[in-house]
Amino acid sequence: MRLDKLIEKQLQTSRKQMKRLFLSGKVRVDGQTELRENRNVDSKLHEIVVSGERLVTEEHYFLMNKPAGIVTANHDHQHQTVIDLLAPADRVPGIYSVGRLDRDTTGLVLLTNNGPLGFDLLHPTRKVSKVYEALVNELVTEADVLAFAQGIVFTGGEACQPAKLVPLWYDDKNGYSQVQLTIAEGKFHQVKKMFLARGKKVVALKRIALGPLNLPADLPVGGYRPLSLAELGSLKPYFLS
Repeated sequence: MRLDKLIEKQLQTSRKQMKRLFLSGKVRVDGQTELRENRNVDSKLHEIVVSGERLVTEEHYFLMNKPAGIVTANHDHQHQTVIDLLAPADRVPGIYSVGRLDRDTTGLVLLTNNGPLGFDLLHPTRKVSKVYEALVNELVTEADVLAFAQGIVFTGGEACQPAKLVPLWYDDKNGYSQVQLTIAEGKFHQVKKMFLARGKKVVALKRIALGPLNLPADLPVGGYRPLSLAELGSLKPYFLS
Protein backbone atom coordinates (compact mmCIF):
# COMPACT_ATOMS: atom_id res chain seq x y z
CA MET A 1 0.00 0.00 0.00
CA ARG A 2 1.23 3.50 -0.74
CA LEU A 3 2.57 5.07 2.44
CA ASP A 4 0.74 8.38 1.94
CA LYS A 5 -2.60 6.61 1.47
CA LEU A 6 -1.97 4.47 4.56
CA ILE A 7 -1.28 7.54 6.70
CA GLU A 8 -4.36 9.36 5.45
CA LYS A 9 -6.55 6.33 6.06
CA GLN A 10 -5.29 5.22 9.47
CA LEU A 11 -4.43 8.59 11.01
CA GLN A 12 -7.34 10.41 9.37
CA THR A 13 -5.10 13.23 8.18
CA SER A 14 -5.74 15.73 5.45
CA ARG A 15 -3.43 15.73 2.44
CA LYS A 16 -1.66 18.79 3.85
CA GLN A 17 -1.22 17.20 7.30
CA MET A 18 0.14 14.02 5.74
CA LYS A 19 2.76 15.96 3.78
CA ARG A 20 3.78 17.84 6.92
CA LEU A 21 4.46 14.53 8.68
CA PHE A 22 6.94 13.61 5.93
CA LEU A 23 8.59 17.03 5.93
CA SER A 24 9.01 16.97 9.71
CA GLY A 25 10.73 13.56 9.63
CA LYS A 26 7.98 11.82 11.60
CA VAL A 27 7.52 8.98 9.09
CA ARG A 28 9.84 6.04 9.65
CA VAL A 29 10.07 2.71 7.85
CA ASP A 30 12.27 -0.02 9.32
CA GLY A 31 13.84 2.53 11.66
CA GLN A 32 14.79 4.97 8.89
CA THR A 33 13.23 8.34 8.15
CA GLU A 34 11.15 7.99 4.97
CA LEU A 35 10.57 10.97 2.69
CA ARG A 36 8.95 9.18 -0.26
CA GLU A 37 5.20 9.55 -0.03
CA ASN A 38 4.62 6.92 -2.73
CA ARG A 39 6.73 4.26 -0.99
CA ASN A 40 4.98 0.88 -1.13
CA VAL A 41 4.79 -0.82 2.26
CA ASP A 42 3.29 -3.83 3.96
CA SER A 43 3.35 -4.18 7.73
CA LYS A 44 4.11 -7.90 7.36
CA LEU A 45 7.43 -6.87 5.77
CA HIS A 46 8.09 -3.39 7.14
CA GLU A 47 7.93 -1.65 10.49
CA ILE A 48 5.91 1.50 9.79
CA VAL A 49 5.94 4.17 12.53
CA VAL A 50 4.41 7.64 12.18
CA SER A 51 4.68 10.11 15.07
CA GLY A 52 5.45 7.18 17.35
CA GLU A 53 2.38 5.20 16.27
CA ARG A 54 2.83 1.87 14.49
CA LEU A 55 0.63 1.47 11.42
CA VAL A 56 -0.78 -1.80 10.08
CA THR A 57 -1.71 -2.56 6.47
CA GLU A 58 -4.43 -4.95 5.29
CA GLU A 59 -3.05 -6.20 2.01
CA HIS A 60 -4.05 -9.55 0.52
CA TYR A 61 -2.02 -11.87 -1.72
CA PHE A 62 -3.18 -15.16 -3.23
CA LEU A 63 -1.53 -17.76 -5.45
CA MET A 64 -4.02 -19.43 -7.79
CA ASN A 65 -3.68 -22.44 -10.08
CA LYS A 66 -5.83 -21.14 -12.93
CA PRO A 67 -7.84 -23.70 -14.91
CA ALA A 68 -8.42 -23.51 -18.65
CA GLY A 69 -11.52 -21.57 -19.66
CA ILE A 70 -11.15 -18.96 -16.91
CA VAL A 71 -10.29 -15.35 -17.83
CA THR A 72 -7.88 -13.21 -15.82
CA ALA A 73 -10.20 -10.26 -15.44
CA ASN A 74 -12.35 -8.84 -12.67
CA HIS A 75 -15.55 -8.98 -14.74
CA ASP A 76 -16.60 -10.76 -17.92
CA HIS A 77 -20.06 -11.10 -19.41
CA GLN A 78 -19.34 -14.41 -21.14
CA HIS A 79 -16.81 -16.34 -19.07
CA GLN A 80 -16.00 -17.13 -15.46
CA THR A 81 -13.14 -15.05 -14.06
CA VAL A 82 -10.35 -15.66 -11.56
CA ILE A 83 -12.23 -13.36 -9.16
CA ASP A 84 -15.28 -15.64 -9.42
CA LEU A 85 -13.10 -18.50 -8.12
CA LEU A 86 -12.41 -16.63 -4.88
CA ALA A 87 -14.55 -17.16 -1.83
CA PRO A 88 -16.79 -14.12 -1.19
CA ALA A 89 -14.75 -13.16 1.88
CA ASP A 90 -11.59 -13.00 -0.25
CA ARG A 91 -13.07 -10.70 -2.91
CA VAL A 92 -11.72 -7.66 -1.10
CA PRO A 93 -11.92 -4.20 -2.70
CA GLY A 94 -9.16 -3.64 -5.25
CA ILE A 95 -8.25 -7.33 -5.71
CA TYR A 96 -7.02 -8.11 -9.22
CA SER A 97 -4.70 -10.43 -11.12
CA VAL A 98 -1.13 -9.28 -11.70
CA GLY A 99 -0.82 -9.66 -15.46
CA ARG A 100 -2.98 -11.83 -17.68
CA LEU A 101 -3.03 -15.40 -18.92
CA ASP A 102 -4.94 -16.40 -22.04
CA ARG A 103 -8.28 -18.06 -21.33
CA ASP A 104 -6.95 -21.49 -22.33
CA THR A 105 -3.61 -21.06 -20.50
CA THR A 106 -3.37 -22.65 -17.05
CA GLY A 107 -1.14 -22.23 -14.04
CA LEU A 108 0.16 -19.59 -11.68
CA VAL A 109 -1.73 -16.35 -11.17
CA LEU A 110 -0.94 -13.81 -8.43
CA LEU A 111 -3.95 -11.95 -7.06
CA THR A 112 -3.56 -8.94 -4.79
CA ASN A 113 -5.10 -5.64 -3.77
CA ASN A 114 -1.61 -4.11 -3.53
CA GLY A 115 -1.75 -2.10 -6.74
CA PRO A 116 1.76 -0.61 -6.53
CA LEU A 117 3.29 -4.08 -6.16
CA GLY A 118 1.48 -5.34 -9.24
CA PHE A 119 2.62 -2.29 -11.20
CA ASP A 120 6.23 -2.83 -10.17
CA LEU A 121 6.18 -6.54 -11.01
CA LEU A 122 4.90 -5.77 -14.51
CA HIS A 123 7.11 -2.76 -15.23
CA PRO A 124 9.36 -3.47 -18.24
CA THR A 125 12.48 -2.19 -16.46
CA ARG A 126 12.11 -4.90 -13.81
CA LYS A 127 12.26 -7.71 -16.39
CA VAL A 128 10.50 -10.10 -14.05
CA SER A 129 10.84 -13.62 -15.42
CA LYS A 130 7.84 -15.77 -16.32
CA VAL A 131 8.36 -19.51 -16.77
CA TYR A 132 6.03 -21.68 -18.83
CA GLU A 133 5.69 -25.33 -19.73
CA ALA A 134 4.38 -25.81 -23.25
CA LEU A 135 3.29 -28.73 -25.37
CA VAL A 136 4.21 -28.07 -29.01
CA ASN A 137 2.90 -29.97 -32.04
CA GLU A 138 6.32 -30.64 -33.59
CA LEU A 139 9.89 -31.49 -32.71
CA VAL A 140 11.59 -28.50 -31.07
CA THR A 141 15.14 -28.31 -32.39
CA GLU A 142 18.42 -26.71 -31.42
CA ALA A 143 17.74 -24.19 -34.19
CA ASP A 144 14.59 -23.18 -32.31
CA VAL A 145 16.56 -22.85 -29.07
CA LEU A 146 19.06 -20.56 -30.80
CA ALA A 147 16.31 -18.48 -32.43
CA PHE A 148 14.60 -17.92 -29.07
CA ALA A 149 17.93 -17.00 -27.47
CA GLN A 150 18.54 -14.41 -30.18
CA GLY A 151 15.04 -12.94 -29.90
CA ILE A 152 12.07 -14.02 -32.00
CA VAL A 153 10.80 -11.51 -34.56
CA PHE A 154 7.08 -11.63 -35.35
CA THR A 155 5.60 -11.12 -38.79
CA GLY A 156 5.49 -7.36 -39.18
CA GLY A 157 8.86 -6.80 -37.52
CA GLU A 158 7.99 -6.71 -33.80
CA ALA A 159 10.95 -8.18 -31.89
CA CYS A 160 10.91 -10.13 -28.64
CA GLN A 161 13.63 -10.03 -26.02
CA PRO A 162 15.90 -13.09 -25.87
CA ALA A 163 14.21 -16.04 -24.19
CA LYS A 164 15.45 -19.31 -22.73
CA LEU A 165 13.93 -22.36 -24.42
CA VAL A 166 14.66 -25.80 -22.96
CA PRO A 167 13.32 -28.94 -24.72
CA LEU A 168 12.26 -31.48 -22.08
CA TRP A 169 11.11 -34.50 -24.12
CA TYR A 170 9.76 -35.50 -27.50
CA ASP A 171 6.95 -37.96 -28.14
CA ASP A 172 7.92 -39.35 -31.55
CA LYS A 173 4.75 -41.46 -31.73
CA ASN A 174 2.44 -38.45 -31.52
CA GLY A 175 4.90 -35.80 -32.69
CA TYR A 176 4.71 -33.57 -29.63
CA SER A 177 7.49 -31.74 -27.76
CA GLN A 178 7.34 -30.70 -24.10
CA VAL A 179 9.41 -27.59 -23.43
CA GLN A 180 10.13 -25.04 -20.73
CA LEU A 181 10.29 -21.39 -21.74
CA THR A 182 11.46 -18.40 -19.71
CA ILE A 183 10.60 -14.89 -20.88
CA ALA A 184 10.90 -11.47 -19.26
CA GLU A 185 8.10 -9.58 -21.00
CA GLY A 186 4.41 -10.02 -21.59
CA LYS A 187 3.31 -9.28 -25.12
CA PHE A 188 -0.21 -10.29 -26.20
CA HIS A 189 -0.31 -14.06 -26.89
CA GLN A 190 3.49 -13.89 -26.83
CA VAL A 191 4.42 -17.53 -26.26
CA LYS A 192 2.02 -18.83 -28.90
CA LYS A 193 3.16 -16.22 -31.41
CA MET A 194 6.82 -16.98 -30.74
CA PHE A 195 6.32 -20.62 -31.69
CA LEU A 196 4.15 -19.68 -34.67
CA ALA A 197 7.07 -17.59 -35.92
CA ARG A 198 9.01 -20.87 -35.99
CA GLY A 199 6.20 -22.68 -37.81
CA LYS A 200 5.02 -24.56 -34.72
CA LYS A 201 1.82 -24.50 -32.69
CA VAL A 202 1.39 -24.49 -28.92
CA VAL A 203 -1.13 -27.17 -27.98
CA ALA A 204 -1.12 -26.55 -24.22
CA LEU A 205 0.46 -23.85 -22.08
CA LYS A 206 0.98 -23.61 -18.33
CA ARG A 207 2.74 -20.91 -16.30
CA ILE A 208 4.78 -22.40 -13.48
CA ALA A 209 6.65 -19.36 -12.12
CA LEU A 210 6.40 -15.58 -11.87
CA GLY A 211 9.57 -13.95 -10.59
CA PRO A 212 10.44 -15.68 -7.30
CA LEU A 213 7.00 -17.31 -7.00
CA ASN A 214 6.52 -20.92 -8.10
CA LEU A 215 3.32 -22.84 -8.69
CA PRO A 216 2.97 -25.15 -5.65
CA ALA A 217 2.90 -28.80 -6.62
CA ASP A 218 0.09 -29.46 -4.13
CA LEU A 219 -2.18 -26.62 -5.28
CA PRO A 220 -5.10 -28.21 -7.16
CA VAL A 221 -6.32 -26.80 -10.47
CA GLY A 222 -8.86 -24.10 -9.65
CA GLY A 223 -7.54 -23.78 -6.11
CA TYR A 224 -5.80 -20.88 -4.42
CA ARG A 225 -4.16 -20.00 -1.13
CA PRO A 226 -2.60 -16.97 0.59
CA LEU A 227 1.09 -16.36 0.06
CA SER A 228 3.27 -17.70 2.84
CA LEU A 229 5.36 -15.17 4.72
CA ALA A 230 8.46 -16.54 2.96
CA GLU A 231 6.81 -16.08 -0.45
CA LEU A 232 5.76 -12.56 0.45
CA GLY A 233 9.28 -11.85 1.65
CA SER A 234 10.65 -12.96 -1.72
CA LEU A 235 8.64 -10.12 -3.30
CA LYS A 236 10.14 -7.44 -1.07
CA PRO A 237 12.66 -6.31 -3.76
CA TYR A 238 9.71 -5.54 -6.04
CA PHE A 239 8.11 -3.06 -3.66
CA LEU A 240 8.60 0.49 -4.90
CA SER A 241 11.82 1.88 -3.50
